Parts: sequence; C-alpha cells; structure tokens
Amino acid sequence: MLRELAATLRRKPRDVGLGPAYAVSQAARTAWFAGQYLLAARLTPPPNGPLPTHRIPGWDVILKDLSALYRRDWENIRAGLYRPPADLAPRPSTVLKDTRDFLTDLPKVAQRRRRNANSEVLTGTRQKAYPRYYLQNFHYQTDGWFSEESAEAYDHQVEVLFTGGADAMRRQALPAIGTAVETHTGTSPVELVDIACGTGRFLKEVLRNNPTISATGLDLSRPYLKKAQRSLIQHPDVRFLEANAEDIPAKDGSYDIATCIYLFHELPKKVRRTVAAEIARIVRPGGLLVFIDSIQTGDHPPYDALLQRFPMAFHEPYYTNYLEDDLSAVFEDAGFEVASIDRAFFSRVMVLRRLA
Repeated sequence: MLRELAATLRRKPRDVGLGPAYAVSQAARTAWFAGQYLLAARLTPPPNGPLPTHRIPGWDVILKDLSALYRRDWENIRAGLYRPPADLAPRPSTVLKDTRDFLTDLPKVAQRRRRNANSEVLTGTRQKAYPRYYLQNFHYQTDGWFSEESAEAYDHQVEVLFTGGADAMRRQALPAIGTAVETHTGTSPVELVDIACGTGRFLKEVLRNNPTISATGLDLSRPYLKKAQRSLIQHPDVRFLEANAEDIPAKDGSYDIATCIYLFHELPKKVRRTVAAEIARIVRPGGLLVFIDSIQTGDHPPYDALLQRFPMAFHEPYYTNYLEDDLSAVFEDAGFEVASIDRAFFSRVMVLRRLA
C-alpha cells in the first residue's frame, strides 16, 4: 500500500493542471495525512463485523479521485469563487504539534476500539443535559464531544481520515454561499447560521470569503464552541449558541442561509427529520440550506464497500441507516426544494431552497 501511495504521489501534481504553489501544497498535505492514516491502520485492530460485499478500491483509485477534488478546488479558486486556503503554507510548529498530539492519542483510540468502548462519556449528570445519542465516543475518540482536548484534536483527526481532503470538500459549499450573498437584496447583511459548527473551521472559511455576512455558530458542545470562539477571534461579531439542533433558539425565518456540515450521519433517523424541520423553520422563505455530509450508497459505486466498512472501523452507530436514507425526501418533507446534488470526493454536497 505504501508503494502504491508513493507511486501515485510521484505523478502529482504534474498531471492535474494546478497552480504550482497550490499543487505542491496539496501533494505534501496528502502525503502527510495519508502517512498518518496508514500508521493508524497498522496500530489499530481490524474492524469487527462481516466483510463488505463489494471490492474495496485501492489507493490508486482513491488518490486519483482526491486529485480530481483538488483540480475542482483549484478551478474554483482560479475562477474567483473563493480565496486560496489560508494554510497553503502551514506553520511547521502547528503541523508538528497537531501530529504529535494525534499520535500520542492514537493508542487510547486503538484500545477503545479493541474493547468496543464507545460510551465512556455517558454519565448520570450528562444524561440529564444531553440526548442519549450524543453521549458516545464517535470514532472512538477520547472524551467524545466533552473536552477541550477533543476539540483541539478533532480537525486533525478528520484530515487524517480523508487523507488531507476534508477542507477541500468543505470549500465546495462556498460557491453557493457566495452567489447568495452577491444576489442578496436589501440593506441588512445576510444572516447565516452554521448548524453544528464544531470548532468553527468551516465558518471561519465562510467569513474569510464573505466578510459582510452576519454569522451565528450553533453547537451542543461547549468545549467545541470555545475552540470556535478562539478560532474566530478576528470576527468579534459572530454569535455563538450552545444548543441542540432539534430545538434552535431562533425565531421563524431568522436566517437567509443555513449551513450544515457532517452532522446528519451522526443522528438517528427520526432525529434527522426533526433537525431538517427545525432548519426549515428558521430559514426564511426563499432562503438557502447548503448541506455537506458523507456520500451515500450508490452516489459513487466504487466507494460502496468503503462506506460499508466505515461504521465497523469507527464507532458510527447511525451511519448504516444514513447510507440508505432518502435525504432529498427528508428535506422536501421539511419544506425545501432541492436545487442541486453533487459529489466531492467522499462528500455529498446539496443546495436546497426554502419554499414559501
């Protein structure tokens, strides 16, 4: 596998027609995170459960698809749809610290996987304050959503999972947001809420590209919101709401745009519908929902086996059901019209319009 990875990376970025600085940065990023992915795979036990019914694609297939994502990302940047990533030349001290912390925590994650320990954060006190489905160690991560250490580690963990492609996938939401901002009428600024904003990484990118937006970040995790506040310190007007997406503390039609990034695959089926209806309630008629989450079965058949394997390798109790859920119907029943559905590597990108 390492030989396949090295051979594929040697062919990049020459083949993909990218800007030189961007291409070198993304190739180095992929090599760095893919190396950690392979190391993590060696140090953790194999997944439990039946083998996938389809053949798992090799690294050559995955990296070719990742290169297509980077090509699309660069074309959007070149077209002026959004700015180049801020970490095109990342600070070495930050990269090394995040990597060290990830590798230090890795044995704990591996041990948790061996023991199938996925509810260490479940306590009597928390049971009174949080829904049961939330009180789990998703991905077998240390502390679940309930510590500043978890919040500090999360973004790096996600990039390892997607071999460096997570930020580029998230950026595919920016063109629809930019168009909505450009076509906005009226004297008041565009009101945007990021549902399950986590550490604020995506919201920060939204504001880098659309500084006139009036933004709100909503999340149920206090430590993650604290991390988001530190990350967005240059945007002091951003509001933060510590709240459940099932019951958003906002009036009907409060927002012109809602974004929801990688939330629905971690919700039970019934809760997905509750959250979709709640998002519809707070988005004004004619407003926009920009949604990104995992692709589903059939979105890209070569990846179907990997999708089957994912909940076995990581603690994702609602993922298998998510793969078969009809998201278009979920949102249409809530009051949205599907404007577009697209795939960006392992992500489904949906743009939806709120009906009157």
